Amino acid sequence: MAESENRQPEKVPAEARPFAAPCNDLSPSDTLRWLRAGMRDYRSALGLSLGWGGFCFLLSWLVVWLAWNMGGLAWLIGLVSGFVFVGPLLAFAMYAISRKICMGIQPTLIVTLRAIRRPIANSMVFAWVLLVVFLIWARAASMVHIFFPDTGAARLEDLALYLAVGTAVGAFFAAICFAASVFSLPFIANRNVDVVTAVVSSVNAVLRNRWTMLVWGMIVVALTVVGFVTAMLGFIVIIPWLGYATWHAYRDTLIVDQWEVLPMSS
Repeated sequence: MAESENRQPEKVPAEARPFAAPCNDLSPSDTLRWLRAGMRDYRSALGLSLGWGGFCFLLSWLVVWLAWNMGGLAWLIGLVSGFVFVGPLLAFAMYAISRKICMGIQPTLIVTLRAIRRPIANSMVFAWVLLVVFLIWARAASMVHIFFPDTGAARLEDLALYLAVGTAVGAFFAAICFAASVFSLPFIANRNVDVVTAVVSSVNAVLRNRWTMLVWGMIVVALTVVGFVTAMLGFIVIIPWLGYATWHAYRDTLIVDQWEVLPMSS
C-alpha cells in the first residue's frame, strides 16, 4: 500500500536497492478510486487547480495558434498528436500539490514551485528522452504517407489501410511513452531516484498490471478527447485531475520504501 509521506525510510545503500521498484497487483476497479482521489485533491486545492488548469488551457491554445500560423494543418496535427508525449511533464506540479495534501498540509503556489525545484533536473532528462521518442515518431509518421493513395480516386479500402497503419504506428509510440512515464515522473517527484530506475520501475509495473493499465490508458485518452472537443476548456479540469489521480495511482502501485523521500519546503 501507499507509504507515509511524513516518514523518512531507513537509508538503504544504492548497491542494495533493486534495479526496479517492486509493485503491487492492481485491479481495473482501482482506476475509479484514483479518479475519485484526484477529484478530492482538485477540490482541496481549488485555487491552485484552476490556476494550473488555466495555464494548460492557454498553453494548449498557444501551441495550436503557433502550429496554424507556422505550418498549417500538418503542423497542427503533429503537435496535437505529440501532446501525448509532453502531457505528463505538465502534470509535474500537480504531483507536488497532491503530495502536500497527502501530508495534511494545504499547498500554496510558492511552496509548490519550491517543491518541484529539487527533482527538476531528472525531469528535464526525462523530457529529453521523450523528445527523442517524439522525433522518431514524427519520422515514422511521415513514412506512413507512402500508404496514402495519391493516384486516381481513392478507394475506401485504401483509405482504411492508411488509417490503420497510421493508428498502429501512433499507438505503438504512445504506448511506449505511457508505460515509461505513468509512474516514473511521480516517483522522481517523490523520491531520490535516478531516471533509469524510475522508468524501468514504471514499465515493469505496467507490464505486470497490463489490463488495469489498459483501462487507465483508455480513461486518459477519453478525457483528453473531451478536452479537445471542448476547445481546450475541459483541460482546466482534466489536466490537474489526471495529474492528481496519477499521483494516487503511483502510491498504490510502486513500493518505494528503499529510496529516500525528497524534502519538501513547508
